[in-house]
Amino acid sequence: MQNSITDIEGIRVGHASDFKGYTGCTVILCEKGMVCGLDIRGSASGTRQVDALSINHIVEQVHAILLCGGSSFGLDATSGVMRYLEERGVGFDVGVTRIPIVPTAVIFDLLFGDYRARPTAQMGYEACLNAGITVKEGSIGAGTGATVGKLFELPRAMKGGIGTSSIIMPDGLIVGAIVVVNAFGDIIDNVTGKIIAGVRVAPDKMEFADTVKCLKQGFTKKQFGLVNTTLAVVATNARFNKKEVTKIAQMAQAGLIKTISPVHTTFDGDLIFAVSAGDVEADINMVGVLSDFVIAESVKRAVKKADGFGIVPAFKDIKKGWKTP
Repeated sequence: MQNSITDIEGIRVGHASDFKGYTGCTVILCEKGMVCGLDIRGSASGTRQVDALSINHIVEQVHAILLCGGSSFGLDATSGVMRYLEERGVGFDVGVTRIPIVPTAVIFDLLFGDYRARPTAQMGYEACLNAGITVKEGSIGAGTGATVGKLFELPRAMKGGIGTSSIIMPDGLIVGAIVVVNAFGDIIDNVTGKIIAGVRVAPDKMEFADTVKCLKQGFTKKQFGLVNTTLAVVATNARFNKKEVTKIAQMAQAGLIKTISPVHTTFDGDLIFAVSAGDVEADINMVGVLSDFVIAESVKRAVKKADGFGIVPAFKDIKKGWKTP
């Protein structure tokens, strides 16, 4: 098994990355279709085609989920995913063609690299071509330009990224997740309670300032600056309907709450998609608890696998030391 969301049969993941402009996109493909729900907690989300996830919408399944950098500009990458799927006859049948249903969500990474670099339709298509069961983690795909700990903007921030994890139960139930970590707050190891990545006391120091502590001391961020957003997809091979997977998405938010501090702020567009891509019988509350677990594990893996590209330090630079570029 891969210890990734692709441990669920039928799901593949692909990245496309721009390592000059520092942005990218990540597609989660399931061409056989999957039931999808959504829970949004942050106040700065950017999305496309999420109306199809309403329990009142005629569409019953989605065929891919796209996670992007580039803020709202990155939503254009969805067209490439739709083209890839339409070419393969995948989508909602409308007679003359099939319309692929591809809910999309974006992070704000415009200030990490070149703000003119955005995921394009071609990058969305390339991400689909690159899709497989082995998932690269860290500063790649939608996590290429992701950062964390941004109370004092980029000079005192650290690198975020993308991570994935899964858990397999003895009865065959599988729950997996993939998370793009681009948080305003700090990243916490929920086992030790310690900060593992976040805002630092100075640009040339690797000591953590602790965002919550700074806020309690009166430091605030009011201007529109280096904004954020953590995106996640949690998937299971258990069979659920739209209402049920939406509840799973709500429960999975606990994984973000345990590992990001503060979370769901006005500067974040935090959201979680939850998908059902199988027929295993399972208790919804068990799947919700397991979703919480794999989300938390994926958040930690995202920052531990990250690369700062010499722009900001990453988790791996803590022991090696960091010199201001």
